[in-house]
Amino acid sequence: MTKKILVVDDEPAQLRLANQVLSNNGYEVLQAKSGQEALRIIFELRPDLVLLDVMMPGIDGWQTCSCIREITDIPVIMLTGKRNAEDDIVRGLECGADEYLTKPLGNRELLARVRSALRRAEQPSYLDEKKKTMFSDDYLIVDVDERKVTINGERLKLTPREFRLLALLVENAGHVLSHQQVLENVWGWEYIDDVDYVRIYISHLRQKIEPDTSQPRYILTEPGVGYYFQRTN
Repeated sequence: MTKKILVVDDEPAQLRLANQVLSNNGYEVLQAKSGQEALRIIFELRPDLVLLDVMMPGIDGWQTCSCIREITDIPVIMLTGKRNAEDDIVRGLECGADEYLTKPLGNRELLARVRSALRRAEQPSYLDEKKKTMFSDDYLIVDVDERKVTINGERLKLTPREFRLLALLVENAGHVLSHQQVLENVWGWEYIDDVDYVRIYISHLRQKIEPDTSQPRYILTEPGVGYYFQRTN
């Protein structure tokens, strides 16, 4: 079945370019020039992935992404003209974006990112195929099979990507995972050189689950290598 990609951008030239690249590679392209229009299309046509520009009139990309996350877990790739803007990347993660890319983006890279995001979205069984995995102590409970995380008895809301990262660490508790191993398992081999993604996501995940981020209790760093989940019970 042909995958539907919704491209949200208020610049006609960007819409035309994305439409040409994606449609020439077998995707059905839907277009929206505003966040409001994008939400309507998502409700009515249920696309498989959203390419979402940050700067738009009306509700911007951040707000649109937050609204999308209220109704669906489909992959959202945010696009911006800024470079090396870590604060913006973190903001995108907080809104629930799966990826955050800067323009101009080469055609081959765009296609690789789209394919990777779609492939990951189609593989929830990556968690289900393994034996029952659960971590529990007096503060944190991670139930991988139920896709449920609680802190002091309160359900914690994680984005699909954050949960995939936490699940990978819990399933390999006590074993150090390199940056490349994390990237390949959570993002896909196309992201194997994007080490900053791991650092930013780990930092953001620690803010959500660690009692004290200055002295992590669960997600620990192995300097120069990667990260591991430490069982405390």
